[in-house]
Amino acid sequence: MTCHQPKPRGVLMGTLMPATPPQTLYVSVRRDELRKLKDERDQLRQQVAQLNLLLAQARTDGKTVSL
Repeated sequence: MTCHQPKPRGVLMGTLMPATPPQTLYVSVRRDELRKLKDERDQLRQQVAQLNLLLAQARTDGKTVSL
């Protein structure tokens, strides 16, 4: 994957640096990399859905949930 990123904003010697205007980020991704990223995204979405369900169940049961 090839990436061209904008310069980061930061703090220098206690002085806030001015924000740079939004920039377009161009990325080249191979098909196999894209497929892998999509699969990972789908898996993460499924995990989030399961965790949201567990959290909702715990809330209705009156239990304290800590992560």
